[in-house]
Amino acid sequence: MPQTPSTLHVAVTGSDAAHGTPDAPLRTISEAARRAQPGDTVLVHEGEYREWVRPARGGLGEHRRITYAAAPGEHVVVKGSERIEDWERVDAGTWRVTLPNAYFGEFNPYAREIDGDWLIPTPGEGRKHLGEVYLDGVSLFEVASPDLVGAPQRRTHDIDAWTGASVRVADPDATTRVWHARVDEHETTIWINVGDVDPNAVLTEINVRRSVFYPEVHHVDYVTVRGFELAHAACPWAPPTGDQPGLVGPNWAKGWIIEDNDIHDAKGSAVSLGKEASTGDNFATLRGDKPGYQYQLESVFAATRIGWDKETIGSHVVRRNRIHHCGQNAVVGHLGCVFSTIEDNHIHDIATKREYFGHEIAGIKLHAAIDVTIAHNRIHDCTLGLWLDWQTQGTRVTRNAFYRNDRDLFVEVSHGPYVVDHNVFASAASIENVSQGGAYLHNLVAGTYRLETVPDRATPYHVPHSTDVAGYAVIEGGDDRLVGNLFLGDDSTSPYAADRGWRTWGPTDVRIGHGTAGYDDGPASLQEYLERVNAGKPGDHQKFLGRLQPAYVRDNVYAGAARPFRDEDGATLLDGSASCEVVEDGEQVYLVTDLPAGFDAVTVPPVGGADLPPVRFAYAEFENRDGSPLTADVDLVGQRRSADAPGAAGCVAALRSGTGRVRIW
Repeated sequence: MPQTPSTLHVAVTGSDAAHGTPDAPLRTISEAARRAQPGDTVLVHEGEYREWVRPARGGLGEHRRITYAAAPGEHVVVKGSERIEDWERVDAGTWRVTLPNAYFGEFNPYAREIDGDWLIPTPGEGRKHLGEVYLDGVSLFEVASPDLVGAPQRRTHDIDAWTGASVRVADPDATTRVWHARVDEHETTIWINVGDVDPNAVLTEINVRRSVFYPEVHHVDYVTVRGFELAHAACPWAPPTGDQPGLVGPNWAKGWIIEDNDIHDAKGSAVSLGKEASTGDNFATLRGDKPGYQYQLESVFAATRIGWDKETIGSHVVRRNRIHHCGQNAVVGHLGCVFSTIEDNHIHDIATKREYFGHEIAGIKLHAAIDVTIAHNRIHDCTLGLWLDWQTQGTRVTRNAFYRNDRDLFVEVSHGPYVVDHNVFASAASIENVSQGGAYLHNLVAGTYRLETVPDRATPYHVPHSTDVAGYAVIEGGDDRLVGNLFLGDDSTSPYAADRGWRTWGPTDVRIGHGTAGYDDGPASLQEYLERVNAGKPGDHQKFLGRLQPAYVRDNVYAGAARPFRDEDGATLLDGSASCEVVEDGEQVYLVTDLPAGFDAVTVPPVGGADLPPVRFAYAEFENRDGSPLTADVDLVGQRRSADAPGAAGCVAALRSGTGRVRIW
């Protein structure tokens, strides 16, 4: 007979020799994880648990999950750190502690450098380490020597992660609180400078564990993690060509739900839905014989040989979490993120310390986002909000609020179809479209729109709603659909100070500005595209090379410096200045707009997949991930558009001219 589901109780007053009942709780979540069977619930009671929970098994399906949950109304904290209370004063402001290496076991984060594919060391600063020191919950900055601990230099400027420009550090005073570690054969010594604070009199912690809630084996399926504060993991750099362990995540499995948690201070990535090591683990860095691009391409095919498919991998849900103050990502995933949903999360302060840099940093960074839904998230104060890289197909980015990011949305070397609808992009660099096959519908775009071709990197596309590879191609640009968007523009806020209006600059074909005029050199229809192809150089593939694909652009509204595509049907240009700002008022968030007269005269009906031509390379329709017809008819605040009540251009159907204030969170 199948075992009757049970509830295992865990409390800081318990014992791992107990039965796990309410009256005889276990002491550690790890012991409960060792005992839990499909259908069981592990109920954790209030308190602080310093451990790495490594579930031994998963559930058997949606209705026989293993659920780990904080007891209702109780604050449960699970940390990868330990408290240190025996700091020795060295001199004014400087303290030191020496620990035997056995204290860390087999994983000493102070002996492990942050390293891997696409990581770019900061000039003159050397490699950072996975270790971290926290003073009353705030992480310190690592410096390169004990001498710099004794006399820390206040850092007032840093390098922007994308443009290379010098940018001002938001809180230079914080950089005077620093640490350094030295590891020899037997001991680890950590120096800190915390000003006039006595670290023994406050909460001072060091991270010691790679992860906080993460299995060591694959295919631990159907696990729920709910209601915890999860913090302080020494997780490594997680590129798409490497193993991608996070603070919490499934480790190559199916059907996890990670919900209602406060997740913070991952040295690398907080929630990992990503790749595992057997399909490649930083080979470009370790071997140096091929580019990372080639190893990433190989990892896609290697994954198919170990069962990368909808029946085995992905279909995770990450919802209603607050994820913040992490070094690389709030959510990361290559291959393992397929068919997943990321919704209703509050993501902020990702990679804003700028202690290390590489080409894999964002609030959410996904590769092979096949049939992924990213809905109604609040993403702000990140170096980059959302980065969809390679194989973005069947993915929908809908009803999200992006603001105060260095850049909001970056879609790279993908072929679509993907849909971006009813979002507000309020940062100065709003959208970077280095792909093809996208549909941008009913968005408010306040900043720049960047277009770029990529003729030297062919990437895969797939059979619709599947991981099966159908082919691969380079990015020629175009094949995009833009309908019902509101484009604003203020050149004075552009992060690209040398670029006023639309212009093209090298070494590749890069076009950047406000609005859609970057498509001007391309055709407006498939027929025009084919005429250009056939009028060019002869040959099979040669006549297609370097040809911009069609842009299907209609019914957008432009104000300020924003300019339309020259062949756009139904474009509306409004006279006068226009602005938008996302304003926080406690836990509530508002969209504040000032729009010119005449904005009310334009309405846009909802757009569906049937209104959009299929993408050219994958020859796939714009559908929901279950194959049903797609309709982008629900705006940012939940109001539904219809043919009878179409609503305004942009992300909120009820927007009006003049000043307005609409709650969006």
